[in-house]
Amino acid sequence: MRELATRHRLQWWEALPWAAGLACFFLFPNYLAFGTQVLVMILFALSLDLVLGYAGIVTLGHAAFFGAGAYTVGMLAAHWGWNEPLSGLVAAALVAGLLGLLSGWILLRTHGLTLLMLTLCTMALLEQAANMFSGWTGGFDGMPGLAFKPILGLFEFDVLYFRSQYLYALAALFACFVVVRMLVYSSFGRSLTGIRENVLRMHAVGAPVRARQVLAYAVSAALAGIAGAVFVHATGYVNLAVLGLDRAAGVLIILILGGYGRLYGAFVGAILYMLLEHTLSKAYPTAWQLGLGVTLMLVALFARNGVLGLAERLRQRWKAR
Repeated sequence: MRELATRHRLQWWEALPWAAGLACFFLFPNYLAFGTQVLVMILFALSLDLVLGYAGIVTLGHAAFFGAGAYTVGMLAAHWGWNEPLSGLVAAALVAGLLGLLSGWILLRTHGLTLLMLTLCTMALLEQAANMFSGWTGGFDGMPGLAFKPILGLFEFDVLYFRSQYLYALAALFACFVVVRMLVYSSFGRSLTGIRENVLRMHAVGAPVRARQVLAYAVSAALAGIAGAVFVHATGYVNLAVLGLDRAAGVLIILILGGYGRLYGAFVGAILYMLLEHTLSKAYPTAWQLGLGVTLMLVALFARNGVLGLAERLRQRWKAR
């Protein structure tokens, strides 16, 4: 209990990522569009880490909720003229969270490979539905040129330099991170860790295992929906790529690189993944995935729980000396 209370307290170094995020706004004004994409992927990976890293729910279809939030904001703006950003975030969270609640109630009756394939099928079904109902979604071409009102009526979205988008994404990430941090250090979060470690024991002590898994799945889906909404607000378009396997696989790679079940694994993994993708695609446009694959192999061999897991093991060895 004393260890849990100590871990729950804010540490001084936890301010460093946010200070670095603000510093990047001033130090790299020409890369704010790229920085905004990094922040969106951090938020998306953070949502997945809640179910994968803490609840032990393996899913390959988390992009379904990212896409649900993205299309919610896009369709509201394109068809009903509802283009106020903050209320759009709430709508995206509600739609994605409801989708997560309903699908989780059905899918979480299964586990293992069956669950993995069913989550993938759910994402594929949504992608095909978005393609078929082109009158609403734009089909394959998506919905480009979406316009949104200024944030809080004050800050216009900057389509050239992404100044407002970057700070908007950083603020959304901070708010969602606070929610996730409170959850994982609460009794609910500790019960999720218990379910991940030994589900039979949690059943034995009378914990409502399935109800907590479904709730965690729904909360995670809502956070992914917010990430999708921020993506659309920042870029002004949405297409089928938000529901694609590339996005679902990419966010898994991020957690593998950074370390799952660790609050800051999403931060480290997203930065590494986006920098690797950006650098390798410029150096080797036709074979950049090869470099990424080699990196993943090295991580799997020498850093089983990502960069943060490796750092933790090195720190423990140093203390034991």
